[in-house]
Amino acid sequence: MKKLFAVLLAACTIGAGSLAWAEDAAAPEPAPVIAAPAAEAPAPATAPAPVVAAVAEAAPAAAPAPTPNKGDTAWMMMCTALVLLMSVPALALFYGGLVRTKNMLSVLMQVFVVFSLITVLWCVYGYSLAFTEGSGATSAFIGGFDRLFLKGVFDASTATFALGATFSKATPMYEIVFVAFQATFAAITVCLIFGSLVERVKFSAILIFSVIWFTISYIPIAHMVWFWMGPDAYSAADLVDATNAKAGLLWQWGALDFAGGTVVHINAGVAGLVGAYLLGKRVGFGKEAMSPHSLTMTMIGASLLWFGWFGFNAGSALEANASAALAFMNTYLATACAVLSWMFTEWLIKGKPSMLGAASGAVAGLVAITPAAGNVGIPGAFVIGLLVGPLCFWGVTGLKKMLRVDDALDVFGVHALGGIFGALMTGVFNAPSLGGVGFYNNWFEMGAGYGTIMGQVIIQAKAVGLTVVWTTIAALIAFKIADLIVGLRVPEDEEREGLDIASHGEAAYHN
Repeated sequence: MKKLFAVLLAACTIGAGSLAWAEDAAAPEPAPVIAAPAAEAPAPATAPAPVVAAVAEAAPAAAPAPTPNKGDTAWMMMCTALVLLMSVPALALFYGGLVRTKNMLSVLMQVFVVFSLITVLWCVYGYSLAFTEGSGATSAFIGGFDRLFLKGVFDASTATFALGATFSKATPMYEIVFVAFQATFAAITVCLIFGSLVERVKFSAILIFSVIWFTISYIPIAHMVWFWMGPDAYSAADLVDATNAKAGLLWQWGALDFAGGTVVHINAGVAGLVGAYLLGKRVGFGKEAMSPHSLTMTMIGASLLWFGWFGFNAGSALEANASAALAFMNTYLATACAVLSWMFTEWLIKGKPSMLGAASGAVAGLVAITPAAGNVGIPGAFVIGLLVGPLCFWGVTGLKKMLRVDDALDVFGVHALGGIFGALMTGVFNAPSLGGVGFYNNWFEMGAGYGTIMGQVIIQAKAVGLTVVWTTIAALIAFKIADLIVGLRVPEDEEREGLDIASHGEAAYHN
């Protein structure tokens, strides 16, 4: 345990030695901001991805500086709370209901504690590295240290808050609100991984893995996909190329990811598969019954996930506007379609529709529509929802058997497979000819446009491929380090006893 605490302490103070605290000037420094999925535009267009951006230089002296809209601010704080609810308690209940009684509490602990851990790390260094401008050859992969410990988001000497950009020009938001919103994304992504590892992984190993993987996988991918300089930075036609070059690598490619298909679901799903292989199968897997102990809990968790996901997807518009409304409706519709398509597929193949199948279908639909939410029209939501149900059903049955892995709660089959499908279909149904909204291809003039379906699908496939390779390598490194320090797996006798008592000294239920 001394090694564990040493590792965690070192991670929480990373970069502190290099941080030079300077006296803030009378006016706060411009915030390195993020911008989310799409901006409301005169033409049917959606921004490529959620990202942060620095607010542009002040308008002419005669014009008053833009200020955040109170309605947008209230909307974003509500969405942040909704995404928090997706982890605590929604994901914890969804996963907890799927394990055996003796391991319920361990799942609750894993989600509750790691969500808190990643939130702290996000405020220490995660946000700064993900959503500020980097330097040199690594700037397309990682940000800088301007916001370590959230330095600069609030100037106490003048009682002013730094502002960040949205997807609309001259429409800032409080940077501190964006920090909180994105913190919930980072935290739930790490927690998603544990569904592949439940019932046999050490709690100490999970904590060590979480710190390392968050640092070397989540942060760089978030920067590559979502960081750009924001619409106000495109103040002249001759600045477009130079401004584009400051963005994350996948943003420069033109990859579309409204709310986290690559950053969240593919990233976590692939890492979970790697962990499942390294841990090995649970004792008695394939020989003993390992049925979910409470589908009631799982249904409650799935329902709360669906509810909270409106904050996840619609909030990624960063404003209470038409883009948010489209993302809201697409999230609602695609999920309902996936519930039905998974249920009828299971009914046809297995002879009976199950509650577990319906709940799994809902999550598959939510995952697949995430990268597409504000980037496709209603026809896209119908198709994505209807097709992802059967696809992920095969993922947790046929594909899982082919892989010969004990991915306990099917994180790869639902999140990675559903995320890959959603990312690719975003490239298809973003096309205006298929009811999509297109995207801005000229951020100086805010002009909407679209290339070709095949061209965009190729870009999406490249983004998926890079994410898969990156997170695979990062997960291998993180799991191996945790294994060297404390070991990954609990002893067999503790696994048979159950992790509730063996790891935490208490039980979820008492007879």
